[in-house]
Amino acid sequence: METEYGRRRPARQHFLPPALRAPLEARTFREFGYLLLSLPISIVAFTWAIVMVSLSAGLLITFLGIPVLALGLVGCRALGALERGRARALLGVDVPAPQPVRGKSGMAWIGAVLKSGVSWRHLLYSVLHFPWAVFSFVVSLTLWVNGWGLLTYPLWYWVFPTYAGQDGMQLYGDGTHNFYLDSPFELTVTTLVGLVITLAVPWVIRALTYVDRGLLFGLLGPSRLEERVVELESDRGVVVDTSAADLRRIERDLHDGAQARLVALAMDLGLAKEKLTEDPHAAARMVDSAHGEVKVALQELRDLARGIHPAVLTDRGLDAALSSVASRCTVPVQVEVDLPGRPVPAIEGIAYFTVSELLQNVSKHSGASRAGVDVWRAQDRLMLQVTDNGRGGASAAGGSGLAGLAERLDAVDGILVVDSPPGGPTTVTAELPWRA
Repeated sequence: METEYGRRRPARQHFLPPALRAPLEARTFREFGYLLLSLPISIVAFTWAIVMVSLSAGLLITFLGIPVLALGLVGCRALGALERGRARALLGVDVPAPQPVRGKSGMAWIGAVLKSGVSWRHLLYSVLHFPWAVFSFVVSLTLWVNGWGLLTYPLWYWVFPTYAGQDGMQLYGDGTHNFYLDSPFELTVTTLVGLVITLAVPWVIRALTYVDRGLLFGLLGPSRLEERVVELESDRGVVVDTSAADLRRIERDLHDGAQARLVALAMDLGLAKEKLTEDPHAAARMVDSAHGEVKVALQELRDLARGIHPAVLTDRGLDAALSSVASRCTVPVQVEVDLPGRPVPAIEGIAYFTVSELLQNVSKHSGASRAGVDVWRAQDRLMLQVTDNGRGGASAAGGSGLAGLAERLDAVDGILVVDSPPGGPTTVTAELPWRA
């Protein structure tokens, strides 16, 4: 069974420094291929955008101008989808797709296309990307061909005396004086110049593709408002799922624990009532046993109430509540809480259950001999930090308990950061918004 604390795969070792292996890396070839493909695609996109906008402007005196403009914007959105797929395949950049246009009828759909800021940003991308694609195509192709050509010049310079009737590649000529690269020294210098250019080309290509990344994210991705809406919808789903899971847990605990005991208690008291006149001593023993069951049921109800929202948290705040949690941990825990006041109950409750779950992980998985809990306020953030000296290897990867905890924190604009190298120590830091 996989635990929170597992092994991490060691990083791949390289024998050559990045500057020397960059010209032969697959990433360089993919990015170079991206820049080469940008020119023909941008020509198509630019031509489509200009033709459709011009045609719609000419037809605005009739009703046809509006649907033609909408068709032009839809075509730009389709080309934008192609660009996002190309960037995903060649650059490894995953640009989220914007929300699709929704319209119940034809006119409503056309109106939605025209009012969509995403559609106009796709049109702007089709226009602006064309000159940049021309520039990046020319620069990358020129440097690539010249770099590799000069680097391998000693291997193919024999072509000139054999087929061109000259001593080598002509560097200078004015009709009277000619300078050819044909001596061993000149071949060596040419090769060194080609090596310098070849080593520099991957970084130039990388810089050019970073501009493309900026255009992709800025014009072809969803706007910040759309991203925030999607994030809030996702957070709402997490909150709903978490609440439903908590309700199922409470129902299960009540049904299997306190409810079952109360049912048994009612049956025992009924039997004791029947035996009260026949056998008082047996009835007394049954009442005494029922009294013990009542104590156990009350303890289970207290534990259940503590799992929902502990009374000590409401009455005395985080300091006392976290000290109570730490006292139940299987390893010694030092708790330090330095807060100027108390946050709102919702944030306070999330902070309590976050620390409680992290200490449970320490008890179950870490193998630590000691742990610590620090809570403080940093400007408008409530900071929580749980440390232990265990075996390390904790991960917030998908499917783990820490991943679920990170999703709960994200639902309230919180952050969970895990630092747990193999061999330890482990430090888990959580940030929550401070609302007093």
